Amino acid sequence: MLLKTESLTHIFTSNPELYFYMPLLYVLWQDGEINPLERRLVEELMQNQPWMDEKKKESILLLIDNSQAPDLRMLQSWKEEIQKILPKDPGHETLLSLGARLANYHMNQKFPAYDTPELVWQIGLDILGKESIYHFYKGHPTITGKQKTLGSFDIQSMQSILDGHHAGLIEQLKALLENNQFRYKYDGNIDKYREKVLDWSKILASKGYGSLAYPEAYSGKNDMDAYFQVMETLSLHDLSLVIKFGVQFGLWGMSIYFLGTEKHHKKYLENIGSMELPGCFAMTETHHGSNVKGIETTATYHHDSHSFIIHTPHRQARKEYIGNAACHGQMATVFAQLMIDGQCFGVNAFIVPLRNKDGVLHTGVEIEDCGRKMGLNGVDNGLISFNNVEIPKENMLDRFASVDESGRFQSPIASEKRRFFTMLGTLVGGRIGIPRSALSAVKSGLNIAIRYGDKRRQFGPEGGEEVPILNYRMHQRRLMPLLARTYAHHFALRYLTHRFLHRKEEEMQEIEALAAGMKAVVTWHCTQSLQECREACGGKGYLSENRIDALKNDTDVYTTFEGDNVVLMQLVAKSRLSDFKKNFSDITLFTMTGYLADKAMTVLSEKNPFIVRNTQESHLLDPEFHLAAFRYRETDILTSAARRLKRLMEGGLDSFDAMNVCQHHLINVGRAYIDRIVLEQFLEVVEKTPNQECRNVLKKLCQLYALYEIESNATWYLEQGYIDGVKSKAIRKMVNQLCWEIRQDAVPLVDAFGISNVLLNAEIVSS
Repeated sequence: MLLKTESLTHIFTSNPELYFYMPLLYVLWQDGEINPLERRLVEELMQNQPWMDEKKKESILLLIDNSQAPDLRMLQSWKEEIQKILPKDPGHETLLSLGARLANYHMNQKFPAYDTPELVWQIGLDILGKESIYHFYKGHPTITGKQKTLGSFDIQSMQSILDGHHAGLIEQLKALLENNQFRYKYDGNIDKYREKVLDWSKILASKGYGSLAYPEAYSGKNDMDAYFQVMETLSLHDLSLVIKFGVQFGLWGMSIYFLGTEKHHKKYLENIGSMELPGCFAMTETHHGSNVKGIETTATYHHDSHSFIIHTPHRQARKEYIGNAACHGQMATVFAQLMIDGQCFGVNAFIVPLRNKDGVLHTGVEIEDCGRKMGLNGVDNGLISFNNVEIPKENMLDRFASVDESGRFQSPIASEKRRFFTMLGTLVGGRIGIPRSALSAVKSGLNIAIRYGDKRRQFGPEGGEEVPILNYRMHQRRLMPLLARTYAHHFALRYLTHRFLHRKEEEMQEIEALAAGMKAVVTWHCTQSLQECREACGGKGYLSENRIDALKNDTDVYTTFEGDNVVLMQLVAKSRLSDFKKNFSDITLFTMTGYLADKAMTVLSEKNPFIVRNTQESHLLDPEFHLAAFRYRETDILTSAARRLKRLMEGGLDSFDAMNVCQHHLINVGRAYIDRIVLEQFLEVVEKTPNQECRNVLKKLCQLYALYEIESNATWYLEQGYIDGVKSKAIRKMVNQLCWEIRQDAVPLVDAFGISNVLLNAEIVSS
C-alpha cells in the first residue's frame, strides 16, 4: 500500500531529528528511483548515527522504498522546507551538514553530532553532496559561467591592420553593397538570379571597379592590387557575383591584357571593363581540366584566307564549365592546339566570337547550359563546342607566339615548354583571387558562428543559469583554431599578392608555386571551416536564412576552381624538388660538408632529450620553437621525398611511376612548405604591429596557429623523435588554454573583419 503525502510528512514532524536525511533524500529521488548502491549508502549512514533507534530506521527505510516514491508535490514541499535554512553562501556545505541545520531548525534541542562513514565518502556521496547543494539555490558562480566577451584591444585599430592601405576602397565598396539595389533573396529561379548578378556586375562596371587593373588608356587605373581587394570585398556579399565579376574582368579581360598585344587592348579592353562586351575564358575541357597541355580543341591556320579554324574534334573535347557562356558571353578567349601544315605548335590563345548582342549564336558555335549546380547558380556556366569556326588571323593573342605573314610560327621563347608555362604564369592572378574570396567566406562564416555562440545559451551548473555555448571548451576548440588560421592566411595572402605584383622574372616559378599552394591550403581551410561553423550553429546553421548553406555550397567548388587542389599541391612539391635539385647540382665538397654539419647541428640542438621533452610554458609559446619545428618538418619531408624518388628511379622505375608512388609524400612536401611561409608572415606581422594591445592578441593567435598545426601533425613529429609523448600532451593542453584565453576576444576579432549585419545577411546575428 502506497504511503500518502500526509504519512510521509508525519514521519518528519513526529521525529524532527529525521529532517537530517531530507536534503539527501531529496537529491536521491531526483532520478525517480533509489538504486541499490544508494540504498546501501543510506543504510550504512544510519548505522553510524548513534541516536537512530529501530523505529527511526524503519521510517527512513520507508522513505527509500521505490514502491513508496514521493510525488512531485511532496518533493517540492521538501525543497521549500530546506530552502528555509539555506546559508547565503553554500561555502563548504554538504547535504549532511545541511541536514543537520534543518534538524536543528525543527528540534527543541541541538541536533546530536553525526558521523560520516569513510566508505560513504570514498564511493562519492561527498562529491554528490557538494554538487547537489546547488539543487536548492537559484544559481551559483562557475568559472565557465563567468567567461564572457571582454575585448582587450580596439576593434577599429585591428580592422585597420587587416584592411591596410585599401581601407578607403573597402569601405566605399561595402557602402555600395549595402545599398538596396544589391538586396536579393535567391528563390530557386536560376534565370532571375543570373539576370540579377548580371545587373550587379554592370553597376560595378559603371563605378569603374571592373577596369581597375587595366591601363589608364583603357579607362582603368593600372591597379591590380585594388582589383584583388575588390574581389575579396565582393565575397562578403554574394559569391555568384564574385565569380561573374572574376570571369568578366579577370579571366576574360586579363587574358586579353596579358596574352594579347596593343591591337587587342585597343579593340577590346575598354568595352570589357564597361561590361559592353561580356566574355568567357574557355580553357577547361571535359577530358582535360588541370592538364591544360593536353587539351584537344584545335586552331588550324589556313594560308589562303589568313585565318584560323577553331574546331572541337569530339564531344569530350568540348569547353566545359565555362562561366558567362550559357547566356551572356559574346566572345571567348579559347585555348587550342595551334596546327600549321599538319604540325602542332602547342597550346595558344585565340579570341572567338560566340553570339551577337541579341544573344544569337554564331554559325558553328554550339552552347549547352550546365544547368543547376551545387552552388553559384547566379553564374551561367556552359559547354561550348566549335564546328569549324573561322576567325581572322589577328584574333590570335600574340604576346608570346604568333603566325607571321608567310604563315610561319614565331615566338620570342624558343622552348615550347617554357613558352607554355610563361603563358600560364601570366594568369596566376586567378590563384590569388580565389583564395582571397574563399577567406572572405570563412570570415563571414566565423562571424556568424562566433557571434551566435556568444549569445546562444545552453545548459549550465546545477540550479544555475545557462551559459553561452562559446564558453564550452569543445566549442572553443572547434572555432578558435580556425579563427587563428584565418588571420594567419589573411597575412600570408597579402604577402603572396605583394610578391606577385612586384615579381621579377627569375622569381616567377617560386611565386606560381606559392600561389598554387596558398590556393589549395586556403580553399581546404574554407571547406573545413564552413562545415564546422554550420555544425557550431546547430539547427540554426542549417537554415538558409542564416546563410552558411549558401557560403558552403558556393565555395565548395573553390577546391576545384583554378586547378584541383591535389594537383596543385603536387605542382608545389615539384617546384620545391626542382629547387632542391638545383641547390645540390651546384654543391661543392665544401658546401656539402656545411650542409651535413647543419643537419648534425639540428639533431644536437632541436632533437636533444631536453628540447624533445621540454614542456615549459615559455618554451611551448616561444616563436623560435614554432618556426624551428615548421622548418624542420619542411626540410625533412622535402629531403626524404627527394631520396625516395631517387631510390625508386635508380631501381628502374619510370619517373612518372615514381611520382605516382610518392604522391601522398609530395602533398606533404607542398603542405609543409606553405605552412612555414604562413607562419613566417604571421610572425612578421606580429613583430611589426605598433599597437601593443593588437600586437598582444595577434601574438596569441599566432601561438595558437603554430601549436595547432604542430598538434595536427603530432604523429609525424612523434615518429621523427622531434617531440615525445609528454610534450605532445603539453602542446595539446596549451592549445586548449589558448582557445580559452582567446574566447574573450573572439567576438571583437570577428568584428574586426568589418562585416556589417546587412552584408552578413544572417538572421541569427541580426535578431
